[in-house]
Amino acid sequence: MLKKNIDLNGKTILITGAAGFIGANLVIEILRSFPSVHIVGIDNMNEYYDVSIKEYRLSEIEKTAAEYPGTKWTMVRGNIADKEQINGLFCEYRFSVVVNLAAQAGVRYSITNPDVYIESNLIGFYTVLEACRKYPVEHLVYASSSSVYGTNSKIPYSTEDKVDNPVSLYAATKKSNELMAHAYSKLYNIPSTGLRFFTVYGPAGRPDMAYFGFTNKLRNGQTIEIFNYGNCQRDFTYIDDIVSAIKRILQVAPEKETGLDGLPVPPYRLYNIGNSHPENLLDFVDILQQELIRAKVLPENFNFEAHKKLVPMQPGDVPITYADVSALERDFAFKPHIKLREGLRNFSQWYYDFYMKDKDETKTR
Repeated sequence: MLKKNIDLNGKTILITGAAGFIGANLVIEILRSFPSVHIVGIDNMNEYYDVSIKEYRLSEIEKTAAEYPGTKWTMVRGNIADKEQINGLFCEYRFSVVVNLAAQAGVRYSITNPDVYIESNLIGFYTVLEACRKYPVEHLVYASSSSVYGTNSKIPYSTEDKVDNPVSLYAATKKSNELMAHAYSKLYNIPSTGLRFFTVYGPAGRPDMAYFGFTNKLRNGQTIEIFNYGNCQRDFTYIDDIVSAIKRILQVAPEKETGLDGLPVPPYRLYNIGNSHPENLLDFVDILQQELIRAKVLPENFNFEAHKKLVPMQPGDVPITYADVSALERDFAFKPHIKLREGLRNFSQWYYDFYMKDKDETKTR
């Protein structure tokens, strides 16, 4: 197990994508865990999905910051591809730790809207790397994705595997992030850690994810499409497990060393963060509809079979995702563990509270 070499107390941390699903939950967890931390968040608040969910997440951060008066929370609305703005923030705050979670997400969206992926995922990440070079940081942690494994047939997916076969532009940008971070670690001795996330889900998640999109459609009486005729498996990872892993990793930066060539040995690591338990999509949607009924999102007599359709695989998709998390266990004595039913139950209850509770209470008055 690796030893902590960064104390986050008293530090100023930049979290990009702070209004995003992972970003907002990470901000809240750090505020709760470190009584004197200062977090600066940046997010462009784009309309890729319902901005009201992002505003909700920010309101939850504000509540948490108010509960922990020794902490400080600063929110900046901006674009990480804006070099002048990013350099200005680094110059002003002199961040000790940077967590880059800002990115244009979504595999399928990248097929029809490639420009935004180049701007955010490549130019944006380059801008953050350059700022880390000019204003040295103790640790850069950044989001990659399980999508980089592409058409790999060997499972579970290991960070030791070659990942040279992306099946979407999104996956290609994430692989590029890993290569760029490695180069900057080598050239400029920037301690960096990349995190390959596996199908993150939970309350106030992204509406473009299957569990959220299915819920919206079922609630509206529409038919959901289950790809590859249901013969897909996903390594669903609950948001609390993702955040717990990131918090541990933030406090352990790769050590700086000098190689025989006189240049730094790249202080660079890469981890999978996944539940390491792939779920069949048919089983997943069955559990989801049970929990939606339990939370009163769907009526008890809901005819689920009449609202599902098995369809072929979509471009950019892969049949299975499955994380090898042995390195995470070895280095941090941690493994994601929250069961799918528990996670979907929490999501279903949040969905009811967020979208339906007030309307139902109005009806009963």
